[in-house]
Amino acid sequence: MTDTTTLPIAELDWAALTAGLDEDGFVQTPAVLGPEECRELAAQFEDGRFRTTVDMRRHRFGEGEYKYFDHPLPASIERVRHALYAPLAVLANDWAARLGAESGFPLELDDFLDRCHRAGQRRPTPLLLRYFAGGHNTLHQDLYGEVAFPLQAVTVLNRPEEDFEGGQFVLVEQRPRAQSRVHVIDLQPGAFLILPTRYRPVRGARGFYRATMRHGVATVRGGERVTLGIIFHDAT
Repeated sequence: MTDTTTLPIAELDWAALTAGLDEDGFVQTPAVLGPEECRELAAQFEDGRFRTTVDMRRHRFGEGEYKYFDHPLPASIERVRHALYAPLAVLANDWAARLGAESGFPLELDDFLDRCHRAGQRRPTPLLLRYFAGGHNTLHQDLYGEVAFPLQAVTVLNRPEEDFEGGQFVLVEQRPRAQSRVHVIDLQPGAFLILPTRYRPVRGARGFYRATMRHGVATVRGGERVTLGIIFHDAT
């Protein structure tokens, strides 16, 4: 696959990105995958190497289909997964400290995956998701075993308003004894939205507390929407 990366992940303004994650609970990077690389990844939905295919309707997860990649992962996904993990591990340890939880997330993805494998979580979790008109994804969390990394990332691989309409990314935050807060986010092709896997620390009157986060996809009104999800922990 031709590397058409528009901006190296290591050169992103991670101070600003982590500040955005602290402030809002999510942040979207500039584009790090170019148009050609997005098209090539989207095309793998038909001819890629996958371990599992899930029909969302069958499981009442929504309307659409997603596929988990098998080993070996495509080179571009391996590259992105490793490059995103390194700066996010620093934030993950900071979040754990604020919440009084056990931290110690390794600073290299391979070391974290060794931890997953020792816990029996050996199946890769990066995935492609595809929706057509009427497609949607119900609110959920991507947890696959005892070991979980607190952040994950997603990007859209085709063009909003050109290749599809609707299908905004939806993120819902539930704070204790309060109504849910909803964020509706327009994903940009090749840019990664970084979000919590299950909760994030929020400062309250008595220190930090856990705010539970769930995510989904609003109804696609037309066309074809393909996204790439990067989850850092492996699955049982």
